[in-house]
Amino acid sequence: MKPIKNTYLLLIAVILSASAYAQTPKPRVSPAESVTGKVGDATITIHYSSPSVKGRKIWGGLVPYDTVWRAGANEATTFETDKDIKIGHKQLPAGKYGFFLVPKEKDKWIAVFNKVPNQWGAFKYDETKDELRVEVKTSSLADNQEMLAYKITPKGFLLNWEKQSVFIPVK
Repeated sequence: MKPIKNTYLLLIAVILSASAYAQTPKPRVSPAESVTGKVGDATITIHYSSPSVKGRKIWGGLVPYDTVWRAGANEATTFETDKDIKIGHKQLPAGKYGFFLVPKEKDKWIAVFNKVPNQWGAFKYDETKDELRVEVKTSSLADNQEMLAYKITPKGFLLNWEKQSVFIPVK
């Protein structure tokens, strides 16, 4: 009788350890990142997921032109300010926003601050909920930026990825 009882105990231990292993979350391929900084009196925080280039064509490939893009990977990027600010020459009230970009092949890109901050990607993006849209300049990077990264400066914030830099002016 004991060998059967021991067999059952061993079987239960194997099942429990396998189910515990299956529930261990794996690290994301595009890790969650955040950056916080000051522009004037405003504290700005950007939460995003940081994908890698991995030898892929990013602009006009993985990220199509003329289409709203979540400005990162996984969930939509969020932008939060604790004070009213100006983006370019337009007023953005204090609050938390979904941040999107519309990349362009030749023209200025469009930065979008949407009233719905918590979205998965841009799949349910609704233009009617935009708080602000503004054209922004881009420039080429001298070196390849493998991981997408945001940086807050005293004059605004940057998104750098692959060979592209997008600057969003903030006052």
